[in-house]
Amino acid sequence: MTSPKSDILHILGESIPLGESREINFNVAKLHTTTSVEVPVIIERSKKHGPTILICAGIHGDEVNGVEIVRQIIAKEINKPKRGTIICIPVINIFGFLHMDREFPDGRDLNRMFPGTKSGSLASRVAYKLIHEIVPQVDLIMDFHTGGSDRFNAAQIRIVPNDSALEELSEVFGAPFVLYSKNLNKSFRNTCYKLGIPMLLFEGGKSFNFDTNITNTGVNGVKRVLNHLDMLHARFKISKPKKGCIFISESKWIRAKYSGMFRASAQINKAVNKGDIIGHITDPFGKFHHFVKAENSGYIFNVNEAPIVYKGDALFHISTQLIT
Repeated sequence: MTSPKSDILHILGESIPLGESREINFNVAKLHTTTSVEVPVIIERSKKHGPTILICAGIHGDEVNGVEIVRQIIAKEINKPKRGTIICIPVINIFGFLHMDREFPDGRDLNRMFPGTKSGSLASRVAYKLIHEIVPQVDLIMDFHTGGSDRFNAAQIRIVPNDSALEELSEVFGAPFVLYSKNLNKSFRNTCYKLGIPMLLFEGGKSFNFDTNITNTGVNGVKRVLNHLDMLHARFKISKPKKGCIFISESKWIRAKYSGMFRASAQINKAVNKGDIIGHITDPFGKFHHFVKAENSGYIFNVNEAPIVYKGDALFHISTQLIT
């Protein structure tokens, strides 16, 4: 993990020396009412040199649990480093957050717009500014997401395969699962990967929802990583994960074979055996009852919590191969 090249951090048109705190507005456009939109970038610098860490959330405006994790990190002053610099952006997609919508007002998914363009769509301009004015200053990113479309994610870190440094940091973070997944084209993670900036992408919970266990896992994971980098002050307690991380190299979705009313019976985070009953699909009239069974043995790390499903809908995400 590298350190800043000078005592002065140059970011978003500001020059911030060691030992200073600063809140800068990450502003790209006003609302259609001409009202200014404040997107705070909260920067805390120690007097001592050290790594620069970006902790962010809200790339999708409906993923409020990720925002809550970053909020707690700021409120508890975990973001005040013993050495180095911590940059927090609790809500990147402020436009979606205001409308409680995943996308931008132009209907675009910010996480498919990177690296962005200076004169493109609104989402593309936000991506461009983030990549060109903030990301080059950092040594590590922790980006917080949640599941969407009523699908609840177990707390997990997603990384690319064959990256020993990220594997080590993932174990330090201590989420129950580490999922090896390829970088998606035009995503924030893929763009940072091409720039040589490592990222721990956290997934946990679901959109429009707060979950205390997920929040605690995210906050505790950040503390562990900062402690590992010698950036966390001694006054913060560090708890060890209850269990070791389970590394998942391959997985599959179990999909609905019928439309109807759905109830999951398998518990998230738990191992199931092939043939176990993990859910039920029924009709509203009491004439039909289908048992959803595990198609293979593995860990359930995503569950669809929607009460109504259609044939082909994703119901469970289950591991098919583990790294031991």
